[in-house]
Amino acid sequence: MTANVLFVDDEPNVLAGYERQLRKRFAVHTATGGAEGLAALAAGGPFAVVVSDARMPGMDGIQFLARVRDEYPDAVRVLLTGYADVGQAIGAVNRGGIFRFLTKPCSPDDLATGVGAAVDQYRLVTAERELLDQTLRGSVQVLAEVLALAAPAGFGRAVRVQRLARELAWPGAGAGWAMDVAAVLSQLGTVIVPDAMLPAAGGRPGPDDRGREVGLPGAAGALLRHIPRMEPVTEIIAHLDHPFAPPGPPSLSPRGKNLPPGARVLAVAFDFDALVEQGVPKSQALGLLKARGGRYDPDVLGTLEAFLRRDGELEVREVSVAELADGMLLAEDLYNRAGVLLLGRGQPVTAAARRRLEAMTAAGQSPGRVRILAPAVPRAPGSHSL
Repeated sequence: MTANVLFVDDEPNVLAGYERQLRKRFAVHTATGGAEGLAALAAGGPFAVVVSDARMPGMDGIQFLARVRDEYPDAVRVLLTGYADVGQAIGAVNRGGIFRFLTKPCSPDDLATGVGAAVDQYRLVTAERELLDQTLRGSVQVLAEVLALAAPAGFGRAVRVQRLARELAWPGAGAGWAMDVAAVLSQLGTVIVPDAMLPAAGGRPGPDDRGREVGLPGAAGALLRHIPRMEPVTEIIAHLDHPFAPPGPPSLSPRGKNLPPGARVLAVAFDFDALVEQGVPKSQALGLLKARGGRYDPDVLGTLEAFLRRDGELEVREVSVAELADGMLLAEDLYNRAGVLLLGRGQPVTAAARRRLEAMTAAGQSPGRVRILAPAVPRAPGSHSL
C-alpha cells in the first residue's frame, strides 16, 4: 500500500515541487501552514510521514511537529531547515521527537531517500506494535482457556462479573479492555491456590475477603507481569482490595477517585456476585454493600442500583447438548458423571465447550441435557416455566 506523506510549507510553489518529485512513490498531501497541516491530519490519514519546513509564519515547523508528536504519535516526523538554522534544528529534535532533518535546498534524490527512510521507520514501528498486540491478545486468550479448563468455577465467576462490570462502567472511565481482561485474569490465582485455602464454602470467595487473605490478586499479578503491555490490567488487579474511603489518617496508598476506575467497578461487581451466589436476593445484596461504608465507590453502587431496576428477568430453560449454541449462558454448574465440575454457572457456551460436551455425552460421561438462562417470553395464562 502506498504510504501517505504530508508536506507542510508556507510556499505553494515549493509544495507543488515536492508533489511532482515524489508522487510516483508516495501518496503526497500538502498544507500551507501548521494550522492547515493539523486540519489535514484530522481529516485524512493515517499519515506515515509528516515533513515540515522549519520557518513558517504563525506556528513554525518545530511547534507544528511537537503538536503532531502529541496528537499523532505514530506519524514519523521530518524537519526541513536552511543551513543557517541547523543548530536550532538539532536542539529541537527532542522537542518534536523528530526522526530526521534535511537541509534546504534539498536535492530530489536526498528528499526521496529521507522520506523513504521515514516510511520504512513507520512500517517498522507499526509492524512491531501489531505483533505486540497479536501476542497480547493470544496470551490473554490462552490464559482464559487455561482458566476455563483448570478452574471452571473461577472462570464462570469471572464471566458473570465481566458482564456486570460492563453495565456498571461509565463512558470515559478509562476502564475498557483492561477492565474486561482484569475481570477474567484476576481469577488465575484459583488455578494455583488450593481450594482448601479459599475462604468461602465450595471455594467461593466471600464479599469480605474476595481471596485477599490467600493472595489471589497477587498470584494473578505475578503470572501477568511478564506479559508486555499488561500494566493497565495488573494495576486494576493490584487495587481490587483497596477500599474507596478507608478509615484512619491519609496514607500513601491511592484512595477515592485516585483508584483505577476498573478496580472500583470490579470491586462492586465481584462482591455483589459473591453475595448472589450465596443465595442472597439481589436487592438485599445491594443493601449489604451499601452498609459497608467506605468500601465502595458510591457512584458505582448508584449505577448498580439503577441497573437492577431496569434489568430484564431471565428464565431457566432445559435444552439438549445438541441444541446448545454459542453464547448461551449456563443456569447452573455442570458436572460430569464423576462429579467433576466442567463448566461454571453463568459461563457462556463456546464452540470448544460444545465439542467437549458432545464428546462426553456420546461416551455417557455427562448428562445429555443442560439448563440455560434465556430472556423471558410472554406465556399464556396457566403455563409454567421450568
